[in-house]
Amino acid sequence: MTYINEGVTIRQITEQDLPRLWELSFKEENPEWKKWDAPYYEHRSMRYDKFLERKDKMVGRDDYWGIEVDGELIGMVSYYWEHQPSLWLEMGIVIYEPTYWSGGYGTKALAMWTNHLFDEMPLVRVGYTTWSGNARMIKVGEKLGMTMEARLRKVRFWNDTYYDSIRMGILREEWEAQRAK
Repeated sequence: MTYINEGVTIRQITEQDLPRLWELSFKEENPEWKKWDAPYYEHRSMRYDKFLERKDKMVGRDDYWGIEVDGELIGMVSYYWEHQPSLWLEMGIVIYEPTYWSGGYGTKALAMWTNHLFDEMPLVRVGYTTWSGNARMIKVGEKLGMTMEARLRKVRFWNDTYYDSIRMGILREEWEAQRAK
């Protein structure tokens, strides 16, 4: 399954994507994208052969897809179960390439991913967690009509500063009302 919106594509990861995905995500010790994607969690570079040992967690998965712009892999969208029995799902997104930041690519990708998740699963809500240091990610949620559902104050410590953890989400009926417009 593939979704396309104005030059942005989301689709399952293939084996052919693995060299590029490694290059974007684990080749560098201190990649620029990590400064915005939960930098308070340690990131370690990884040799390509070690990365390939994890390919079953990436290739052909329902919960981990690539984001492409004009045929170039630039990031990924994902989901995980916070609590599957109650259908509480959280999603994530990373645009690895800084040249694609603030261009609307992430918003388009996350909108398609949200459509996909609501279309394929009997979910009541989808959402994600970010931090107050990532204003762009908070803005994406606002553009998608999400509500800031929680702000846990000063629980993320990075570069000698405390930041808030931010939880954004949208209910199915809210998403469908927006789609109907």
